[in-house]
Amino acid sequence: MAWKPVRLAVPRTSGRADENLVHSGLARLIASGAAESRVELVRATGLARSTVHNHLDALISAGVVVERGAKGNGGRGRPAHRLAIAPRAGVVLAADVGVHSTRLAVADLGQDVLAERQVRLDIAIGPEPFLERLTAHLRDLLASARVAPTEVKSLVMGLPGPVDPRMGMPVRPPIMPGWDSFPVGDTMAARFGCTASVDNDVNLMALGEARALPAEESPLLFLKIGTGIGGGIVCANGELHRGADGAAGDIGHIRVPGADDVVCQCGNVGCVEAVASAGAVLRRLRTGEGGPQTLEDLARLLRDGDATAVRQVRSAAATIGEVVAMLVHFYNPRRIVLGGLITAVCDDLLAGIRSVVYRRALPLATRNLSLANSVLGRCAGLAGAVVAGIENVLSPEGICALAHAMS
Repeated sequence: MAWKPVRLAVPRTSGRADENLVHSGLARLIASGAAESRVELVRATGLARSTVHNHLDALISAGVVVERGAKGNGGRGRPAHRLAIAPRAGVVLAADVGVHSTRLAVADLGQDVLAERQVRLDIAIGPEPFLERLTAHLRDLLASARVAPTEVKSLVMGLPGPVDPRMGMPVRPPIMPGWDSFPVGDTMAARFGCTASVDNDVNLMALGEARALPAEESPLLFLKIGTGIGGGIVCANGELHRGADGAAGDIGHIRVPGADDVVCQCGNVGCVEAVASAGAVLRRLRTGEGGPQTLEDLARLLRDGDATAVRQVRSAAATIGEVVAMLVHFYNPRRIVLGGLITAVCDDLLAGIRSVVYRRALPLATRNLSLANSVLGRCAGLAGAVVAGIENVLSPEGICALAHAMS
């Protein structure tokens, strides 16, 4: 399932701005669909018409932007031409890596998804065999989209654990044995001959969700409730907040009271992830060889209205709600978004968390707060990865290299 183009961050420009900065701003407005004509670019940037025309002509001459058919003729004079990022400008690869499966996409710089698929890959096999198989799947995806590997300009991966985004590697991830400090970014960059970025998977989900919503819906807090519990934070300006070392939003290891006998995979006790994640619910429902074995099994029970499963999910929601109420006071988000398979199949998590948050948090922090399930669903991580990849390619530094390579 593809998604509609979402907003891209646009650097502030002025008539005296660096040429690459202006080119980046114009290209991102076009790529996000926010401006599809010269007149709309002038309006969106606030720059003089001559300035916009001169810089746009340079992008067209370099082959980065193309003028297509008429945008419509609702008034007098010649109709405006519709602007678009050139199809041959390149593509980005996105990989939303889960514990047992991975979602992949290839998209052009105008956010058109050229191919998308989900593949079974178990992260527990270790980084080297995992990345070998991932590389093969990505190359096969490119072939199915009839895209040459040389057209890949950026690759973005989301991993289900703590990540140092500057180094492009996981840092002691509890559910990824053998991955600690493995150079994921450098490995994939070398294989595809492009820039490669690695981030926490929930950060990319948060980014995709925030950009798919109106700008006034941020600050945004995204909570993924699955095998573990993770969080992603998007600031009011639409940018990710990662903290000093990339650890911001790692809420799964906040301690909850009364659970000192529950040991988490991180080695601590009482973590909300160990007590109230979908994985924790699954473990409580297993009875020897019986009971649900996978999250898909749990989802089926919830769809069927199994009383025991519903009761366990509601209990988990109450625990998570206490943590979220604390986060509401600390960060004061405008919107809280829930993601993950279980949130998509039943409303018990949403209703339970919402009830606790509005009961526990003070009115000033909740009077404009909305709490809802993800509008992008399982596509949120891919959308965020595509956004991050395109913004990297169309950054002031990236667009200079792109124009040089195409000229």
